[in-house]
Amino acid sequence: MPNPLQNFDWNLRSCGLRGHVTYAPTEEALRDRLHVVTPAGEAWRCLRCGTYAVGAPNASGAADAAPRVLRGKALRDAFILRLLAVERGIRGLGLALIAIGILKFSSSHDVLQQMLDTYLPLVRPIADRVGYDLETSGVVRLIHEALNLKHTTVLWAAAGIGAYAALELVEAVGLWLMKRWGEYVAVVGTAVFIPLEVYELIDKASVLKAVALLVNVGAVVYILVTKRLFGLRGGHAAFEAERHGESLLEVEAAAAGEHPGRHHSPTP
Repeated sequence: MPNPLQNFDWNLRSCGLRGHVTYAPTEEALRDRLHVVTPAGEAWRCLRCGTYAVGAPNASGAADAAPRVLRGKALRDAFILRLLAVERGIRGLGLALIAIGILKFSSSHDVLQQMLDTYLPLVRPIADRVGYDLETSGVVRLIHEALNLKHTTVLWAAAGIGAYAALELVEAVGLWLMKRWGEYVAVVGTAVFIPLEVYELIDKASVLKAVALLVNVGAVVYILVTKRLFGLRGGHAAFEAERHGESLLEVEAAAAGEHPGRHHSPTP
């Protein structure tokens, strides 16, 4: 079967969306390797896709002050991490709303029951279409159980859901910003709840639960392997060495005998 992404160029995709990233280093030897003069005027080599873009450079300065641009596989990884960040963000906001709702209606069981009777039938047809059993879902079961719990217990439940929501939102922020701490939080936070997801799947199987479990397991494995967390595949040092090896500026700098430092955050 042909792979439609086999010849997909992440560098050109990113440049097409954001524009080329050109830079004029002050080091003469490196500058000459990134600059040409054409009949249409001067052109500078894009640090992301490697093609020459006619016109003045976006910025100039010492090589070690140049933006660190993600290329190739790093761009693909950034795209996937940000998809996970969006999913975590949506889930975190949903859990936060549930926690707020429990707190708001915890003093009135009648209102909480009325909310279930009013809104549950509205979303049940959608849930049935995607194969999701609302009656056995963790959230609905929690609300049903809350109706028979003491007020203090309900508050603790709301606090637990709120803490889970905060964890999901922290994961979302860390993954979106592509911070290493965010990757650790995402791996640990997701892995901790995988046994619970397995239990729920065994207790009441559904397609949606199975897909959610596969997504979370795949996310943990993907981040662990590609980001080399916990010392895996050489750890952080090997991860940084891989990124440096993919940097066009650093490749050209090495060929020109320059050695720019890399102490700033990458730019997708």
